[in-house]
Amino acid sequence: MERKLSLEEAGSAASIQVIIDEVAEAGGGKVVLPEMELELDRGLILRSGIELCGQGEGTVLVKGAGEIYPLSGYHNYGMCDVPLQSAAGLEVGMTVSVHDGRSHGGFMETFATISWVDGDWVGLDHGIEMDYSADEEPCLTTVYPLVFGHYIQDAAVRDMRLEGNRAGNAKGMGGCRGGAVYFGNGRGIEITGIRERDFWGEGLSFQMCRDVKILACVFDENTGNGLHPGAGSTNVLFEGCKGEGNGRSGFFFCVRANHITVRDCEFRDNALGVSIGTRDCYNLIEDCRMEGNRGVGVLVRQTPAPTEVHSCRVQRCAIVGNAEDEGRGQVEVTSDAHDLVFVENEIGGGEDNPGIFVEETARNIYLADNEFTACSAEVAAGAVSLAGAAPEIECGYGEWTESIYRHLSADWAMID
Repeated sequence: MERKLSLEEAGSAASIQVIIDEVAEAGGGKVVLPEMELELDRGLILRSGIELCGQGEGTVLVKGAGEIYPLSGYHNYGMCDVPLQSAAGLEVGMTVSVHDGRSHGGFMETFATISWVDGDWVGLDHGIEMDYSADEEPCLTTVYPLVFGHYIQDAAVRDMRLEGNRAGNAKGMGGCRGGAVYFGNGRGIEITGIRERDFWGEGLSFQMCRDVKILACVFDENTGNGLHPGAGSTNVLFEGCKGEGNGRSGFFFCVRANHITVRDCEFRDNALGVSIGTRDCYNLIEDCRMEGNRGVGVLVRQTPAPTEVHSCRVQRCAIVGNAEDEGRGQVEVTSDAHDLVFVENEIGGGEDNPGIFVEETARNIYLADNEFTACSAEVAAGAVSLAGAAPEIECGYGEWTESIYRHLSADWAMID
């Protein structure tokens, strides 16, 4: 089924959502938006079997204003409602976040859809993620992803421009529960031809997802990371993507982001280029360019054993002109990282720092056929950290046995 929307049918986020839900209930298909610019007062919820498509640059979705609604006091974990000082302006179907000063930015932040409004009490479609303390400024905010999905499979978002409207939002959204584009606990997701910018938070974030493809997308000028595969996400392909001018990393491997390929991508003018950390293993970065980032071009973060980074390859990349503000090299390998391969890379710039810096606690780091220019030294590493032969590593996106997904939920009965 393909449903092409008229300007009238696509006149509001609520009306688009009705059509997405109708097509999903009929068995799935394409929902095609017209050329238009539309301000969203809520996020668009993707369903299983739905491809939400635009007309490229001609379809522009803009995040609406992000307001703050203080809670009237303490509220406890699991409740499917929150008490507000005032609920004026809130409506059923709007997407909102709830947090306090301790929980903003992590999984203890709640992201939900309003299910009812009764006076200054607001119902949510699921329970809040933790106790929110009265002395920690608890609040509900109208901050949300522009497009998102939870527990869905075989879905896609394609060919549109997304504007985060940072200036129109009074608060941001944490990267674990949201981003301009966000998916949680999904499989078989494709994101193609998206040009996104200016979100108060992450450009792209997904958590606990498997078998994902992100192709020919751009995530620029966000306050957080540009692209953020997170929390156990496994078997993911990024190809032909860019992240530029982001407040944190251009590309951020979060916790246990495994079997990921990043190919033919560019990360420029961010705080960091590519950041790899806790249990981020069996990953492949190839034919990419990390250039002009204020910090390190490729950073292997401080992750002591048993959460160390291992079994990753970086090959045929240009890692140049980074670390002008901070960092100990164009590439920096820290902590207990081991079994990493850097081969056939162009590494240069930053004459005050070496091309590759390796902390003395790292082990079995293999370097070969890299070309260095304008570095204080090619490599700063102790002999005990370097490997004489390449470790055998099977990594990246591909056809794998089901054993690589054992850490993810097996209860796909929750899939939409």
